[in-house]
Amino acid sequence: MTVMMNGIQDRLQNERAPRALKGLFVLMTVVSVLGLLTGCVSEKSQRKAEGYYKEGLSMIGFDQQRAFVSFQRAIQEDPRHKQAHYSLGHLYARQANFEAAEREFRTVLDIDPEYSAAWVYLGQILAHTDRWDEAIQCYRNALANPLYVTPDLARFHLGKALGHQGQMDEAIKVLQDALLVSPSSVPREQLHLEIGRAYYRIGEDAKARASLRRVASLDKGGAYTEEADKLLGRLGP
Repeated sequence: MTVMMNGIQDRLQNERAPRALKGLFVLMTVVSVLGLLTGCVSEKSQRKAEGYYKEGLSMIGFDQQRAFVSFQRAIQEDPRHKQAHYSLGHLYARQANFEAAEREFRTVLDIDPEYSAAWVYLGQILAHTDRWDEAIQCYRNALANPLYVTPDLARFHLGKALGHQGQMDEAIKVLQDALLVSPSSVPREQLHLEIGRAYYRIGEDAKARASLRRVASLDKGGAYTEEADKLLGRLGP
């Protein structure tokens, strides 16, 4: 009986060894598959992606087609290269392919929800396609990031969107807040023009005149002054 039990134990141990190896193999396979699914990219691929991305940036001003190809190659090497997705979205927007642009910016934000510039660009796409409430939320999301370096840009577009939706008081406040940002990324005359338009729409003629005249002092003979002069003509003396 003792000999029989020892024999059974030996067989069990011999059977457990290959099972353990098989289990380890399965575990390693699962880990590898999960790595692919979660976007693990080798350092070599990341370097290649960065190279293609920089190549695209160097050509974007004079050869958009080649830049487009470079950004796509960057994404092939590293699907989570957010700057390449952002740059593709920019090119699609310039081609008026707003559906593709929206897709790229949403991909950027899936990768990095705090990428404020992508929120602002997505907001502009949504506004252009008449989804103003969604656009407003995008601009608010951009401003929720305290490290965003050009908050006046988000406030400018937020103010315009709020004005379009008839929320004039908040629109004026947001645009005035944009004037306080320094250094500014939005021309001051453009901000004053939008503030003047908002005051004009709610019948605050004196404040509208003051803002519109400010445009003329900042943009002598420019396009913003031309728009301001049209509104001043409607207001009268």
